[in-house]
Amino acid sequence: MIPIPTGVRVWLATGYTDMRCGFPSLALRVQEVLKHDPLGGHLFCFRGKRGDLIKVVWHDGQGACLFTKKLERGRFIW
Repeated sequence: MIPIPTGVRVWLATGYTDMRCGFPSLALRVQEVLKHDPLGGHLFCFRGKRGDLIKVVWHDGQGACLFTKKLERGRFIW
């Protein structure tokens, strides 16, 4: 389990994102499109085109984290 502090917001990027992107590209998208600081401690979630893959960008205060979750069945819907 990830110890997420209280008050952390979860931001969902609408539409779909190219899942070949790594942390630098996704962090740049957070800065330029969402107008937020990717190192601010909030969770930023990006969904792939097929909907079966998400990537989450989070900075825990010590370093940047990039989490990936791929569903074997079903899709992430938002």
